[in-house]
Amino acid sequence: MSLSKVTFTNLEGQTLSGRLELPADQHPHTFALFAHCFTCNKNLGAIRNISRELTSQGFGVLRFDFTGLGESEGDFEDTNFSGNVEDLIAASDFLTREYIAPSLLIGHSLGGAASIFASEKIDSIQAIATIGAPSSPKHVAHLLKSGLEEIKTNGKATINLSGRDFTIKKQFLEDLETKSLPDVAKNLNKALLVMHSPQDTTVSIKNAEEIYHAAKHPKSFVTLDGADHLLMKKEDSIYVGNVIAGWSSRYVNIPEEPLLKSKHNVVASLGNEEGFTTLMKVGKHYLVADEPENIGGKDFGPSPHQFVSAGLSACTAMTIKMYVARKGWDLQNIEVHTSYSKSILANCEDCEDPTTKIDTFEREIKLEGNLDEKQITRILQIADKCPVHKTLHSKTQIITTLL
Repeated sequence: MSLSKVTFTNLEGQTLSGRLELPADQHPHTFALFAHCFTCNKNLGAIRNISRELTSQGFGVLRFDFTGLGESEGDFEDTNFSGNVEDLIAASDFLTREYIAPSLLIGHSLGGAASIFASEKIDSIQAIATIGAPSSPKHVAHLLKSGLEEIKTNGKATINLSGRDFTIKKQFLEDLETKSLPDVAKNLNKALLVMHSPQDTTVSIKNAEEIYHAAKHPKSFVTLDGADHLLMKKEDSIYVGNVIAGWSSRYVNIPEEPLLKSKHNVVASLGNEEGFTTLMKVGKHYLVADEPENIGGKDFGPSPHQFVSAGLSACTAMTIKMYVARKGWDLQNIEVHTSYSKSILANCEDCEDPTTKIDTFEREIKLEGNLDEKQITRILQIADKCPVHKTLHSKTQIITTLL
């Protein structure tokens, strides 16, 4: 995962702070925009976990703080639900301008309601996933019950929510009263996934039923049985991320990787785009090779020499295991650590001569088990007999022809 801090401005000219997460081993195939819960921020543990599951499956994810929350500018007391919707549109405009327009919107709690409203105004959105969302934004009013009378009388009140004080103005309540989520959902011509826990005591599951029945197909519902409203258990948020990634793959545009075919065991394909990211088919397995960033690559995969080192490590471990298994020795685990470099020839007579540097693989072997010194000595001898080791030491030939 690649994580970077980004900023953009909302309609009021205020700077909003976000985190952009990208896959570690590829360019993102599409972007998702995440709307957090009421009075939460982009760094809630559940949001991070969901985002990481998505990036592990090729998505780019932007999560940000709404106006007046977290690291974003503005005063929370001057915000309202409509402002959250506008912030989502501003975030979408940022992605469109700097990267790729988002095609997936994810909203948690009140952020789920904001996502449905915002999706009407973001043409690129193909799918929306809500998590514990209220069927009406005014549902939030029950969280403010301790200060409702003061808000109505004095125009604002300071209310403690989850251990933090927030000033809520009357404009916030009035804005909530004008919003009807079922009316928007029934005209939603985009795929919708509703996720909710039957045990949610903050927003009852009745809300999920109302959203689902109001929406047109394609729509899906997934129960988050046993989860709390904020998905405080790590396994719950990881599950949510995996489900959203799998579900949305039917609705967002994920380019198909070209299928490589060859009569050979290995084929590598590199296009004319910038960099050295190379698609490979190794046997039946698809892999990516690349070069480090300091020599013009993107480090999306191992370098060619790292693949050779990997082959030597794997072959060494397998050869040792086969030998020890035949002997019936007590070897519980093998680790083979290998590095490649150009090094001075051992015992060279003229070490200043650059031609004395040769391809060098440094290999360290760790053995765990009940082994005596004689067994360990024999195992190290067997390591040198692994087929890849022999290949690297033998005279080889490469026969090249043009296809």
